[in-house]
Amino acid sequence: MTVKILFVLAVNFAYLAVKGNLVDGDQTFSIDYKNNCFLKDGKPFQYISGSIHYSRIPHYYWKDRLVKMYMAGLNAVQIYVPWNFHEPVKGEYNFSGDRDLVHFLDLANQTGLLVILRPGPYICAEWEMGGLPAWLLETPNILLRSSDTDYLQAVCNWMNILLPKVKPWLYSNKGNIISVQVENEYGSYHACDYNYMRTLRTIFRSFLGADTLLFTTDGDTERALSCGSLQGLYATIDFGTDTNITKAFRLQRRFEPHGPLVNSEFYTGWLDHWGEVHAGVDKWNVSKALREMLALGASVNMYMFEGGTNFGYWNGADHDTRFRSVVTSYDYDAPLTEAGDPTEKLLLIRDVIKQFRDVPAGPMPPATPKFAYGFVTLGKVGNIPSLLDLFSPQGLIKSQYLLTFEEMKQYYGYMLYRTKLPRELWEPTPLISPLNGVHDRAYVTINGVFQGILERDTALVLKVSGKQGDTMDLLVENMGRVNFGSKINDHKGILGDLLLGSDVLTNWEIYTLDLDGAIAGGWPHSEARRFPPADGRGPPAGPMFYMGTLKSNGVARDTFLQLKDWSKGQVWINGVNLGRYWSSRGPQQSLYVPGPLLSATQPNNITVLELEGAPECPRVLFMDRPHLNRTVGRSGGSAGVGSRHPGRRDPGDGVSVHGHVERTTHRERSILL
Repeated sequence: MTVKILFVLAVNFAYLAVKGNLVDGDQTFSIDYKNNCFLKDGKPFQYISGSIHYSRIPHYYWKDRLVKMYMAGLNAVQIYVPWNFHEPVKGEYNFSGDRDLVHFLDLANQTGLLVILRPGPYICAEWEMGGLPAWLLETPNILLRSSDTDYLQAVCNWMNILLPKVKPWLYSNKGNIISVQVENEYGSYHACDYNYMRTLRTIFRSFLGADTLLFTTDGDTERALSCGSLQGLYATIDFGTDTNITKAFRLQRRFEPHGPLVNSEFYTGWLDHWGEVHAGVDKWNVSKALREMLALGASVNMYMFEGGTNFGYWNGADHDTRFRSVVTSYDYDAPLTEAGDPTEKLLLIRDVIKQFRDVPAGPMPPATPKFAYGFVTLGKVGNIPSLLDLFSPQGLIKSQYLLTFEEMKQYYGYMLYRTKLPRELWEPTPLISPLNGVHDRAYVTINGVFQGILERDTALVLKVSGKQGDTMDLLVENMGRVNFGSKINDHKGILGDLLLGSDVLTNWEIYTLDLDGAIAGGWPHSEARRFPPADGRGPPAGPMFYMGTLKSNGVARDTFLQLKDWSKGQVWINGVNLGRYWSSRGPQQSLYVPGPLLSATQPNNITVLELEGAPECPRVLFMDRPHLNRTVGRSGGSAGVGSRHPGRRDPGDGVSVHGHVERTTHRERSILL
């Protein structure tokens, strides 16, 4: 950060102190180091919290989820603020609708829930690029999560927008935010840049004042806490049910000899990756560990209490030994399901909480009504090359060499790369990504005929054939940027040369594709352009759009869309992007459809982009329950291979069904991944 920026922040902080804007009102939240506890309004306080991500839940269901959390006995919720969700394009901010953070804070306050705020700038959360906006990657060689001047300038600009919005909601300002996390699990990042953390501390203090409780969260290892903690920021830890609780808190005590014991992320479940078994954590292990921590007087936040859904393109990815994309469902085997339904795990947790604090009287609110609408047959609409005037109205960019998504200023979704075959290919010839530069999947066609797929870390060679001058298209899919670890500088598109045999392919035409804009605008249901009826030779292979309509007959309820026998693609309903499906790989086999998204009186438009190959009879099924645990084809290993950070253990394998939600119960691993 430049000296000028630091000077401005210091002056601003001093000005606030002199003017008395650092509120010393009736409401206070602080740490009692003598008695090893939090103090709320001068009295000892233990929070029992749950994580909920407003960015993964439609805003019309926020109140429902918060009320259920309150009735479970929680007195606080913990939330992330994804930077890229609010500033997807540099300098363009969105805090409306599903992004209305202030409204969410207000609803939590009305419900009687305190808030533990985690504004980043990096959040992880299995969210696209860990919440960092992809436009940061337009700066060559930028060092994310460090003292890099370009990065810190962007962070300062963002915090200048965000922190003034949340300041009125601080507890000392009569709001409900009791504490604010600085960065997130920084000790697990390779940089270990203390100057970066000091700068963030200065920024947060400047905007939020001297009396705001700032904290850090790191895994239960000495290295993580050493690099992630900083004087003036209270150090907390996170761990799951397979951890020795006494040993973990003893480690926290090495860095915070006095003050409250805090587990900021107690794992009630786990995430899923495509091609791996569905993850989960046993409910009895969760309740047992929670009881033990609360009996120690520790404050606990359960991650997640409701996971929600990675709608659109917001899922993240991991890259340890290979690239692994996170699935659309963020159900997380949490106490509240992806659709917000109470589970047996929630009831057990509430029984534990009853032993330590009064739980609100009255029954738990029921699950939202579900409806099985049945089958809907879809018709073929067209492919992307035939609709480039619709999807890419700005036209092509000609380039001698390949350009990335970031260079083209398209950050999510899909782009089309086109070139001509430079010579006759009498025999199948290898198309090669020699530097593993396809990020993340490329669907290859020649003169409209599907040839196959290039896939990051997995399929780097594809044999193709054709004539000199034939058109070769590569539709490239961004499957979600890496959200954790040293590889978060995750550029998308085709990052290096492609070889055709020994020839370097050049003379590219590159198209940015705004599929979401066209579909939100009514296509294809508003237009007459259609492909001819099937010719009896079966459905075409390769990327193709399909459409249909669901008539709800006066009922608009939550439902789950299953695409059995489809391969992989994207689904929109009434112009809203539900997210990715990958039925041919799993484990997720259904997509959550919130009831308020549907019309009870008008036909509901269904649009499907199938990327590999639709079934002979292209139809979809709307069910009244999800299907999340069927892994097909190759498996990348058991659930959770490759920990989110050192010290965080992942669940093992096993399948069970409880209630209407198919889930996996796991024996906790005894090894540190």
